[in-house]
Amino acid sequence: MTNALSRLFWALALPVVLLLVWWFASAGSQNFFFPPLAAILSTFRDTWISSKIVDDVLPSLARLLFGYVAAAVIGIVLGIPIGLSPRLRAYVEPVLEFLRAIPPPVLVPVLILFAGIGTSMKVLVIISGCIWPILLNTIEGVRGLDEELANITRSYRFTSRGRLLHFVLPGASPLIFAGLRQALSIGIILMVISEMFAASNGIGFTIIQFQRSFAIPEMWSGIILLSLVGFVLSVLLGLLERRVLHWYFGLRAAQRGNS
Repeated sequence: MTNALSRLFWALALPVVLLLVWWFASAGSQNFFFPPLAAILSTFRDTWISSKIVDDVLPSLARLLFGYVAAAVIGIVLGIPIGLSPRLRAYVEPVLEFLRAIPPPVLVPVLILFAGIGTSMKVLVIISGCIWPILLNTIEGVRGLDEELANITRSYRFTSRGRLLHFVLPGASPLIFAGLRQALSIGIILMVISEMFAASNGIGFTIIQFQRSFAIPEMWSGIILLSLVGFVLSVLLGLLERRVLHWYFGLRAAQRGNS
């Protein structure tokens, strides 16, 4: 319990200090584009704690969740066989390197042509960016599996399913979760970018509307909302990672204790 409280304190210490610095530094601001933090927070309450939660926030989160989960499933399902097969990896690696070098935002006009301007396009944009860190980390995680343990699974005649569930996935899961963490931040960015093109709702759409109408405090409140969304989702993913990889963190703690 003490360790958990200590981690929580250090996780919140810097954000609280930065908010206090922002509060006092902007307290007397007369700049139209940089209003006081007090005014932004007051606007935040009036703007987002309203029907916009249903009209804009929830649709954005639904697109992000669907695109993120789809990218995770595709990345892991493709990454495992590619990581296990050196020959397959040699065939597809040049193509993967070429495709991952394409910035996802430049695909938006192309995806609009094929998927229209609805939710499908926005989800595809999120998938196109989130899939790469998950796929590449899965491949590296599977490639890095202990060869001696692999030989043991063959000696004990593990079935393909048993080998996948009890050796491949657990062994590669630390790097898979590293890819999931990277993909989360990319997904939030692409969620906002996709909603700035031919959209009628969403957090990104609302922020750009505020910017175009010079509603500056409202615009800043949307940016703060995105930061809070990213923070909460990162914490939830971290809790899931701790639960799934409890054996891994326990092993690391034991190794630190012995060193």
